[in-house]
Amino acid sequence: MITLYHAGLSVCSIKVRLGLAEKGLEWQSHPIDLKKGEQYNPEYMQLNPNAVVPTLVHNDFVIIESSIILEYVDSLSDDNVLMPTDLQAQTLARIWLLRCLDIHSAINTMTFSTVNREKILANLSPEKIEQSIRAIPNPLASAKRRDLLTNGIASDHLHGALFTLKRLFDDMETSLTHNHWMTGANYGIIDTAILSYVDRLDRLGMAGLWKERTPSIEAWLNRSKARPSYHEAMNAYEDPKETEDTRQVGERLWPQVNQRWQEFLDGQKN
Repeated sequence: MITLYHAGLSVCSIKVRLGLAEKGLEWQSHPIDLKKGEQYNPEYMQLNPNAVVPTLVHNDFVIIESSIILEYVDSLSDDNVLMPTDLQAQTLARIWLLRCLDIHSAINTMTFSTVNREKILANLSPEKIEQSIRAIPNPLASAKRRDLLTNGIASDHLHGALFTLKRLFDDMETSLTHNHWMTGANYGIIDTAILSYVDRLDRLGMAGLWKERTPSIEAWLNRSKARPSYHEAMNAYEDPKETEDTRQVGERLWPQVNQRWQEFLDGQKN
């Protein structure tokens, strides 16, 4: 039996649900309400001491880290194999899976320096905010969250996020200029691994990060959204009103983000 502990629009949860959908595997859903802090419940932290989602349990085997889960899920069935068969292509795919750690950090920065920051500051008292920050087990992650909520788009963390995203978009553009999907003619594990991250930026109203510089990404995103797996991984977990509210806030903040993006790009030329 496969049990997935996951949360609605958590990017890493979406990534694993996409993989499960692509593979056509049956699984038992165990939702974790991040807003209520259920990721910090002692029972859950016994499974995942990092207090993050997702966590996959296959029979009695517990797996954390979404990229590792994704590769494990792919190995459970010979149907619709996502990992390339060529050894060199497999190696490149695993490099991409490793890169997801930095990509996830960048997406976290973009989210909590913009839309999530506005929502948190508007809805929680300073005491509740401090309590939520202190609950994060990793002291570096806790300090980063405090900085993002304090400084927002002015945070130094944003500069590092833009560095990671520029490299992501440039490498995607190189691949997608010549290929329909990241691994070639067929949709694969790299597409599955990075889709939720690009989708999050789109939902934040930040598609301007790639539309002009690296336009192949937009077509890839639309192709990915048209796949049945996207609808299976997203539709049951999405609140259309919340999605629209998120986009509206993000689009209002986009000019400030774009200013830092353009300054970053200009700095890269020097």
